[in-house]
Amino acid sequence: MIKTSLPSSQNPTAPAQAVDHCRDVTRDHSKTFFLGSRLFPLRQRQAVWAVYAACRTGDDIADESTADSVSAELDVWWGRIQNAFAGRPGPDPVDMALAWAARTYPIPLSAFAELHDGLRMDLGGHVYHDMDDLTLYCRRVAGVIGFMIAPVSGFSGGDKTLQHALMLGQAMQLTNILRDVGEDLTRGRVYLPQSLLSEYGVTRADLERGLVTPEYRALMTYLCALARDWYAEGRAGIPCLHGSARLAVATAARAYEGILDDLERAGYDNFNRRAYVSGTRKLLMLPRAWWELRGAAGE
Repeated sequence: MIKTSLPSSQNPTAPAQAVDHCRDVTRDHSKTFFLGSRLFPLRQRQAVWAVYAACRTGDDIADESTADSVSAELDVWWGRIQNAFAGRPGPDPVDMALAWAARTYPIPLSAFAELHDGLRMDLGGHVYHDMDDLTLYCRRVAGVIGFMIAPVSGFSGGDKTLQHALMLGQAMQLTNILRDVGEDLTRGRVYLPQSLLSEYGVTRADLERGLVTPEYRALMTYLCALARDWYAEGRAGIPCLHGSARLAVATAARAYEGILDDLERAGYDNFNRRAYVSGTRKLLMLPRAWWELRGAAGE
């Protein structure tokens, strides 16, 4: 059986102010992830916030730093992550909370190493030639989050469950990419693979003009279907998570997939509007997520 935490006698208390800061970062940057996190038990919830805030810090560097400084800042961030895992966090509350989480749960440093590689793919106009390139990016910047969260919740099923967690994270990242095509263009980034653009007859000029052509809708239809396939594969591992983590992850996944529903209802216009799921709709998804889990448990 996989050991998911230290014995209670060795289990350190979460640093309250640092964890509260990570809670606020999670709430302010991802309402969907925050909703799911609230369904974890307290200690697990605190660790999930610490993990999210650490990942978010790196993501913000890749998105918001100047071109001249971003590479160096990402390296500094990676050094902070390594120090936190080594039990030598700096004064930043995110570092302190992550050090506690890594001490309390067997969160793999290797997952953060992959995240660092993924964030570096956003530097210097990385070109995504085909779906293999895009899938690798989705794995590195989001899929590996499943490797971080599963040890916090505890799970059965070994590597098979981790692969399901990976697919769920990849599905969420592909959803982000489909939602943010127009926004990413303002940063000079195009994540849509060149091979697919060519196959569907969509040009970079079409994207830059924000043209929602029949060809573009066909491309979006294909990628949304692929994301839904990844969600289905990822969900298969949720019953293997322990305790209330099942409902927490199921709710976050259901809410994230709802972004695809909104994008489809808008005719795939992701240039002039941002697809989203309202807070009310997210709450209404809770009973459905619970019912699906109940059905899976009875199979």
